[in-house]
Amino acid sequence: MIEEKAYAKINLALHVRNRRPDGFHELESLFAFAEEGDVLRASAREDGAIHLTIDGPFADGLDAGPDNLVVRAAIALQAASGTGRGADIVLTKNLPIASGIGGGSADAAAALRLLDRLWDLRTGETGLLTIADPLGSDVPACVVSQTLVGTGRGEALDVRELPGLSAMPLLLVNPGVALSTGLVFRGWDGVDRGAMDASSLQAIVTEGRNDLQAPAVALVPEIGAVIALLSALPGVALTRMSGSGATCFALFDNEGARDRAADHIRAIHSGWWVMATRIRGA
Repeated sequence: MIEEKAYAKINLALHVRNRRPDGFHELESLFAFAEEGDVLRASAREDGAIHLTIDGPFADGLDAGPDNLVVRAAIALQAASGTGRGADIVLTKNLPIASGIGGGSADAAAALRLLDRLWDLRTGETGLLTIADPLGSDVPACVVSQTLVGTGRGEALDVRELPGLSAMPLLLVNPGVALSTGLVFRGWDGVDRGAMDASSLQAIVTEGRNDLQAPAVALVPEIGAVIALLSALPGVALTRMSGSGATCFALFDNEGARDRAADHIRAIHSGWWVMATRIRGA
């Protein structure tokens, strides 16, 4: 049985520019990834069947059937490659569901990377990205799982290296409320507030924004409470909501400040989910 990590996705900035005729939104986002996330393990089957088992702290309520993105990714890779092999897959769900950190998309992307190795297909990143694109807007970015700029509906990718970002201490906090991406997008006010400047980390800190944060806070006021708490902590360099929420993040100057912040939040909000990690490098 071999293993692959599904790295949590963070939108350091997310600019919504307009709504497209196909119903999707034109986006500009700076994606980064945490060093931690869900974990997938798999062993090969020779009968072609795909069997998924889900465990972990956020396994409850997840369907392991054909609609699960991991299963869909496996079947898509089988179809693209022509392999007759199958797999027994175990997904350990460490990330909260519907939380804006790409859990399902990251799981699907990790499944593609994992099964490509397990079946010795040697598809290559370009081939995996082609398979990933129909599975969801964030799945291609999660295949790469490096800091990158995504445009279009999120599928056009440009890998970036921002000095100072790699291995930066990161804290993820979710108030324990699942949030519908569709509802958040429908709450966006339609105002184009300008292009994203991803030339440096400082530009993202001072000029970046998440245009979905305001409609998400309107739906789940607890998000505002998380952001306010994180913003007031010592050593914080940047605080925002990720994706369509409800998970928020804070980048810290050092790991000590991050760990003290994590302990403080756990002590006063025992029902909140907290993960202390770092930004994943190349």
